[in-house]
Amino acid sequence: MKQYLKIDEWSIIEESFDPQTQEISESVFSIGNGYMGGRANFEEQYSGHSLQGSYMAGVYYPDKTRVGWWKNGYPEYFAKVLNSTNWIGINIDLDGTPLDLAACTVSQFRRVLNMKEGTLSRSFTATLEDGKEVQVESIRIVSMARHEIGAIRYSIIPVNFAGQLTITPYLDGDIKNKDSNYDEKFWNEVEKKSEAEGGYLTLKTKKLDFHVTSAFAYDILVNGEKLTTTPEAIEQEKYVASKVSLAVQAGDQVVIYKYAANVTSRNYGLGQLVEAAHTALNSAREAGFVTLLTEQAAAWGDKWKESDIIIEGDVSAQQAIRFNIFQLNQTYTGEDDRLNIGPKGFTGEKYGGSTYWDTEAYCVPFYLSTADSTIARNLLIYRYKHLEKAKENARKLGFKKGALYPMVTMNGEECHNEWEITFEEIHRNGAIAYAIYNYVNYTGDKAYLGQYGLEVLVEISRFWEERVHYVPRKDQYVMLGVTGPNEYENNVNNNWYTNRIAAWTMEYTLEALAYLQENESSRYAELADKLELADSETAQWNEIISKMYYPSDEELGIFLQQDGFLDKEIIQVKDVLPENLPLNQKWSWDRILRSCFIKQADVLQGLYFLGDRYDLDTKKRNFDFYEPITVHESSLSPCIHAILACELGYKEKAYEMYLRTSRLDLDNYNNDTEDGCHTTSMAGTWMSIVHGFGGLRVQADRLILKPSNPGHWTSYSFKIMFRGSRLKVIVTDLQVTVVNETDVPAALTIHGKEYTVNGLSSVTAEGTPVTA
Repeated sequence: MKQYLKIDEWSIIEESFDPQTQEISESVFSIGNGYMGGRANFEEQYSGHSLQGSYMAGVYYPDKTRVGWWKNGYPEYFAKVLNSTNWIGINIDLDGTPLDLAACTVSQFRRVLNMKEGTLSRSFTATLEDGKEVQVESIRIVSMARHEIGAIRYSIIPVNFAGQLTITPYLDGDIKNKDSNYDEKFWNEVEKKSEAEGGYLTLKTKKLDFHVTSAFAYDILVNGEKLTTTPEAIEQEKYVASKVSLAVQAGDQVVIYKYAANVTSRNYGLGQLVEAAHTALNSAREAGFVTLLTEQAAAWGDKWKESDIIIEGDVSAQQAIRFNIFQLNQTYTGEDDRLNIGPKGFTGEKYGGSTYWDTEAYCVPFYLSTADSTIARNLLIYRYKHLEKAKENARKLGFKKGALYPMVTMNGEECHNEWEITFEEIHRNGAIAYAIYNYVNYTGDKAYLGQYGLEVLVEISRFWEERVHYVPRKDQYVMLGVTGPNEYENNVNNNWYTNRIAAWTMEYTLEALAYLQENESSRYAELADKLELADSETAQWNEIISKMYYPSDEELGIFLQQDGFLDKEIIQVKDVLPENLPLNQKWSWDRILRSCFIKQADVLQGLYFLGDRYDLDTKKRNFDFYEPITVHESSLSPCIHAILACELGYKEKAYEMYLRTSRLDLDNYNNDTEDGCHTTSMAGTWMSIVHGFGGLRVQADRLILKPSNPGHWTSYSFKIMFRGSRLKVIVTDLQVTVVNETDVPAALTIHGKEYTVNGLSSVTAEGTPVTA
């Protein structure tokens, strides 16, 4: 872990250039708008280590799965988010020598991600080998107001020489994915043209026929005066550029404004792409860079109005939570229900950029509380639209009925290429069901059950019914050969969490059926007919619920992660030599599988999801046993532990876990940020404050708040949307104040006392409990 970024409330700041951290910074300083985004690569050429990345939401490639063996049901491909046309490029040559920070002496380097206004800026002084010195400043946006637009202002000043400055803005589609098989490239060129002061390039994927058209235009100003240029038009394979040369004197300021539009065949017909790109591009160029900046600040102002969290007395914690919220808001905006949230967002290619169970378990709560309920609803509808594919996935594995949602997907098909995940980590089905419950419970939108939710619940329950196995000698149902959330255990029997979430899913499905039968009888009849629902099925679900086997240890009073877990040598993480961490980079997989060490919350994941089913003593015993042997080498782990630690009154542990989840990428805790930020786990950071320190729950149509202070924060506040109300919760050591910023009243319970906060008013509860 190397902390090289400056602590600041609203910005991420890097104050020196270190090639060793360049790829980490490219991830951390990434920008996007839900439609497109990219890593913080340099505009000018850079010959050092770099992962160039520009990404378009929903554009992917089904790369052939390559393994040395094949198993029935194995996915035929691994879906990869595609590295798309590099639209930011502006090559700079000084008297024939390229500006390249890997070949220069760099001083006064500063890179800033302004999270408040959504801008990425950079400044530096570069001295070339021949002594020529230049000062450069750039500022870049990916527009939240105009989703197809990116724009750059790039300024260069020759400090100590006069000479020839050559500027070459370009579009480069001759790119590849870092994770491609054998360096295969995924794009074919369709058409291109280098035009006066710009150009366009259309590419298509070699499979699935996605088309992307990128167009760019530019203006050059010298000392504030627009330059009339006669550019050299350049057209190469998958590449267009304009080359402009001009004579400059020492002290001249040359400014390049580059505007780019990126459009895809997901939103336009193939014959409309070039026109659509130029329409968006011309509008942006006509508006001008200053107007685009103003629009960007206003759009981000609206985002922060809904989702900001303020922490007084801890700048490191403040910066961290805003960084996580910023990345979430620029990754997914919710307008397009065909899209979901990739685990790296627009910051990198690892994990394929596809949809995991992370969305349902971690991201849905964030969008439920910080945006209109239609946003979270769209995430659920995304899964509903994939129901038939989920049923196909189950058939491929030999199941006669039910649906198995994929571990990784772009279109509903399974595309994860590790057998222990593809075939065994079936607990993901439970997260889909839990998200339906979470949405209905939070919003009160019970109509969703009849419209979409029940069909998904029934098919998941059917899968669980077939997946369990009845053992007559035990008179219990077991589940064999699974992988739980702790991926440092594979092919185990009776993972407690998987068994528990399976039984809970069937319970909730039965509750939903009963609700519809009583309240929407005609819709219930339609669905019962469509699903061919039989009384024998529901009777069987009740049987499984009542006889599900859960491994436990009476002496310790804990749920066992799986059968035989206590046969392992139990060693706490604190007793592992630091040079052996992280385990996944230092130990063999064989050694990890035989150890007791846990990658992420497993039993504790269930105690978080189903927290209303278990008392504090039960949670405490399990937390005290499992947390000390958890290495938190999954980004999804610290947040769950932070929430439970808050509930148990473990102040120091809660804060430790909060910092670990919130600064995971900023401080590169797991030594892997160069691959991209852990975007979906960032929602867990939000949860660690709102569900953890804030104690937010929803029970019986009421908001429940049990806020606590980690100990050294002067105060903190967060905003939540709840059934038409937007509430600001302000917590100090002495009181909790809830301000209703809308005219819709809300029912609350704060520390066990009931309140109603009327529209445009506030309530105050005295006495925040002191944590242990």
